[in-house]
Amino acid sequence: MKARQVSPMADKSVVKDGLKYTIDHEWVKEEGSNVRIGITDHAQLEMTEIVFVELPKVGKRYQRGEVIGQVESVKTVASIYTPVGGEVVEANQELENMTQFINESPYDKGWIAVIRVDDPSSLVGLMDAAAYRKVLNGG
Repeated sequence: MKARQVSPMADKSVVKDGLKYTIDHEWVKEEGSNVRIGITDHAQLEMTEIVFVELPKVGKRYQRGEVIGQVESVKTVASIYTPVGGEVVEANQELENMTQFINESPYDKGWIAVIRVDDPSSLVGLMDAAAYRKVLNGG
């Protein structure tokens, strides 16, 4: 997701501990040599009702920062960027018919893809939950 200006008022988005976050509002969950990624609660709240998801293709390789898909809402279309380089080993096909999972459960049922990470050290530059909360609250 492209970074947006965040209101200086306290952000009420859910930020889960134990995940990593990007400035562009993607989340990352480490699962051994893979990572599961999706868009954050903040991102889905900003977009409102998600009506379409373009998923990455399983087997395709991406470089860190590349667009791997898009989400479209009644308000806007936003690109999803991969926070790590690697091969997509799974895409959440349920989202093709159940796009509301992103709005209802962005950290669980609303995940976008699983990527086999090329370079585990690329995770080091991602934010933890506390740092991401600071970004959301203008700090």
